[in-house]
Order: sequence, then structure tokens, then C-alpha cells
Amino acid sequence: MNAKKNKEFKIGEVVVYPKHGVGEIIRIESMEVSSIKTKFYVVKMEQGKLTIRVPLDKQNEVGLRKISSKKIIDEVFNILKLKPKIRRIMWSRRAQEYDTKIFSGDPIKIGEVVRDLFRKNSQPEQSYSERQMFQVALERLAREVAAVEKTDYFQATEKIETTLYKK
Repeated sequence: MNAKKNKEFKIGEVVVYPKHGVGEIIRIESMEVSSIKTKFYVVKMEQGKLTIRVPLDKQNEVGLRKISSKKIIDEVFNILKLKPKIRRIMWSRRAQEYDTKIFSGDPIKIGEVVRDLFRKNSQPEQSYSERQMFQVALERLAREVAAVEKTDYFQATEKIETTLYKK
């Protein structure tokens, strides 16, 4: 059997933690929990006050990964240019699907959510939960775009919104 070997991340490396988004590994520390010594990546999340400890042996389980390549981000922008795909199912089911995509940490799936939930001012009003979900997806995507393109969150958000408005 070919078990996936844990990737080694370095201190200072920018990573994506699917449940919370983009962060930076600020140190690797050892802790002893019930007499078992474990090493952890200490990840400072970009949104400020959140610091996460990921056991080295659980990094694949939680989906910790390097930020995307420029090629993947280009693919995301191509997805944003496409027509939204709105499935005609109840909002609660769609919301569940969108949630799954957002928390997958996959920028392509998050891009699909941003594209599908985006509304121009001329379009019908969205529900509060649709707007909330759009904001979460947009922020997640913008933070990764900013990290990949070495720009800031606001410029990345603007680039995404400009792409969406051009449709």
C-alpha cells in the first residue's frame, strides 16, 4: 500500500487550512498530552486572532496544504467568468452543497460558490443567508488569491469582483 507521506512544512510557509482559510506556520512545537509526545504546526490564521495547532501526524486528515499554484488561480478566474450554475433545488440543500465546497478548501470549488452566489445590483435581492455564504466564500478565495499573487486581501477582492461584474 502506498500511504500518503506527510508533507514537511517550514516555518514562515503560507498554508491553507480548509476549515479556516489561509495562515502562516509560525513555529513547530512539541507538547506532551497524556504522556504522548506530539509535534504540532502552529498556524497563525490571517484573519487575526486565530491560532491553530495541527499535529504533524494529522495534517493530511485535516487537509493542511500549500497555497495553490498560479495556474490553479488562473483556472479559478476562468470559472468566475462562466455563467452561474444554479440548481433548482431547495435553498437548504444548495446551502449544504455550498458549505461543503467552501470548507473543502479547494479554490476551484470555492470559486464556483462565489460565481453562483454573485449578484449584480440589477439582479433580484438575495436572502441574508445567501449573502453571508457569498461573503465567506469571497473572503476565503480572496485570501488565497492574495497569497498566491503576493498582493493584499483588498486588491484580490477587487480583482475577483471586477471579473464577476464583467460577465
